[in-house]
Amino acid sequence: MDAAAQESFKEFVASRSSALLKTAVLLSGGDRHTAEDLLQNALIKVAGHWNRVEEPEAYVRRVLYRQQISRWRLKWPRRELSVAETPEAGTGADTASAAELRLVMRGALARLTARQRAVLVLRYFEDLPEADVARILGCSVGTVRSTTHRSLARLRTLAPELAGLGPAGAEQQPSRPNSPVEVRP
Repeated sequence: MDAAAQESFKEFVASRSSALLKTAVLLSGGDRHTAEDLLQNALIKVAGHWNRVEEPEAYVRRVLYRQQISRWRLKWPRRELSVAETPEAGTGADTASAAELRLVMRGALARLTARQRAVLVLRYFEDLPEADVARILGCSVGTVRSTTHRSLARLRTLAPELAGLGPAGAEQQPSRPNSPVEVRP
């Protein structure tokens, strides 16, 4: 790597590593140490190809996802690590409840399988369309849809307190029974 490419890589790492680490934390189920290892390994792989990389952030994210896929395909079972982090210091009840929801979400995500976690992170955190998720994970769009459905159902089971949350600013409609609609004149 020449001096200009090395400087460009250093600038990229300095400016984007915190955002990439957030994605890695979500992919690793909330384990920050595993996430740091995942990101570091991804950056090492990208550094070797830096001169040929056209979209560096997209390339690093793809390497992150593929490394995580490789981790779940290992034959030996992974160790379960309990993460007990205190929430960030806040000043109000909203901050406390938001921190509590983050902890609940992190715990629930950690209890999903790595594939379920990856699909949810790509679909909802990275906001990628199903076709892109399928391409990144090397599966069909139908597999992404069914995995998303099963993952969300499992997430609702693991953390029922999240069930009332919908998209930001939107209220969830009460569920209606599957009965014919009654039309009155």
